[in-house]
Amino acid sequence: MSEKAHLYEVRDGVARVTLNRPDKHNAFDDALIAELTGTFETVARDGSVRCMVLAAAGKSFSAGADLNWMRRMAAYDWDDNYADSLGLGGLMQALDAVPQPTIAAVQGAAIGGGVGLVACCDVALASENALFCLSEVRLGLIPAVISPYVVAAMGRRHARRYFLTAERFDATEACRIGLVHEVVAAGELESHVNAIVDTLQANGPGAMRDAKQLVKDVALAQPGDALTRETARRIADVRAGGEGREGVTAFLEKRRPDWKQS
Repeated sequence: MSEKAHLYEVRDGVARVTLNRPDKHNAFDDALIAELTGTFETVARDGSVRCMVLAAAGKSFSAGADLNWMRRMAAYDWDDNYADSLGLGGLMQALDAVPQPTIAAVQGAAIGGGVGLVACCDVALASENALFCLSEVRLGLIPAVISPYVVAAMGRRHARRYFLTAERFDATEACRIGLVHEVVAAGELESHVNAIVDTLQANGPGAMRDAKQLVKDVALAQPGDALTRETARRIADVRAGGEGREGVTAFLEKRRPDWKQS
């Protein structure tokens, strides 16, 4: 596999990760999984990165598993399969754990694990020509390691249908069920992604990280005294912090906050 199976650059606080196997429809194998995992972990550690865009070269976003990788897997025993699956699970976990806002730019097909990548991102935009499929059961398999993220994105009811039927569905349906947030005209995906990036760049970088973590922590929490105290503690921490003080002061003084000066 080429060392340029994925591209990575950071410019003006925006990290761009591009799947770059267009001849393979950006399918991934164990080597690319390891590379991408490392890149997502690098993004997470980079304090200069304000947000990250995950995109793909060519006609497809990601066709899921590479055929040669699948051929190797066919000969694996249980231990090999478990270790291999932990690798894919680690990739999804690394993407989901990126503390900065993440944006998926989806064109063409997103199949199997490709759907998992979309579900792990905070914002997902799809071109009107995008196509989605959770195809595992057609091969006698299950979408196990991507399931926590896909079920969280589309909900249990829709997951029960598409995990079981392996139907293909278009961008409009993906938007209806919550897998993607917006469908845009072909040829306009990049401009819409850039508009989201501009919106994110206007926000407090620390506040966005805290807000992202807040969603994860309260999503399944039960309302009550403990949650009230915890959320009150968090907003007090932010208000008393440097970024919170600067944001409120800038608003009252009708000026740009310091994180927007650059």
